[in-house]
Amino acid sequence: MSSSPTAGRLVLAATPLGDVRDASPRLAEALTDADVIAAEDTRRLRALAAALGVTPRGRVVSFYEDVETSRLPKLVESLRSGETVVLVTDAGMPSVSDPGFRLVAACVSEDLPVTCLPGPSAVTTALALSGLPCDRFCFEGFAPRKPGERAKWLSALVAEQRTVVFFESPHRLASTLADAVSVLGADRQAAVCRELTKTYEEIKRGSLSSLASWAADGVRGEITVVLAGAEPRSVSVADLVGEVSARVAGGERLKAVAAEVAEAAGVSKKELYDAVLAARK
Repeated sequence: MSSSPTAGRLVLAATPLGDVRDASPRLAEALTDADVIAAEDTRRLRALAAALGVTPRGRVVSFYEDVETSRLPKLVESLRSGETVVLVTDAGMPSVSDPGFRLVAACVSEDLPVTCLPGPSAVTTALALSGLPCDRFCFEGFAPRKPGERAKWLSALVAEQRTVVFFESPHRLASTLADAVSVLGADRQAAVCRELTKTYEEIKRGSLSSLASWAADGVRGEITVVLAGAEPRSVSVADLVGEVSARVAGGERLKAVAAEVAEAAGVSKKELYDAVLAARK
């Protein structure tokens, strides 16, 4: 199926993380010429446009998480009718832990054109500044808010050999790092990147234990955490019994946890299941 010749296009436009000088000339042009601008925060959009010295000619509509689904039909209709829709979020690339994915998926399902204006990203900026390996990495979005879910999430990273990037609220950073020390070990290396590209940008690098101590006094600003991958190691079934038992104690099903942990570690799930049962006796 080919796109309709009369269809408009969706433009995903990256916006500065903090320093407006990081905005590209193409972003200024797109904000000026768009028929519709879908913005996560319309006030921030207007402030950005003013800082860039441009005046949007098109309609401006809000497109934040709570209204994302309800706004889709009209935006898709605008695209069908031949209009250009520019999507911007508060900072960085739309869809990356921000609104956008659903709109892109809707366009893809109808074969409507989608393009991107590349630009700032907190994920790759933090990764580059961390001093940790960048050749292979994974992005985990925001760390879970609830302690039990966070412990489960961290457990899944015990054997992850890729560098891990995730976002965290400054109000939860201390507890997340403390949990990471308990689950991943005090010596695991990491970097906390605060207020990237802004006046008070700060990069703290070191062991999880040192970073947890630093964060305990309170941290402000936008936070991106980069976590070193696990060192390759030979794992025995006996090494994994404690991890599985802890997750089962937290309410998970033994069979499911044993299968997941065994697969990640490359050991027999039956042997691990039997070892956990034997440890209970």
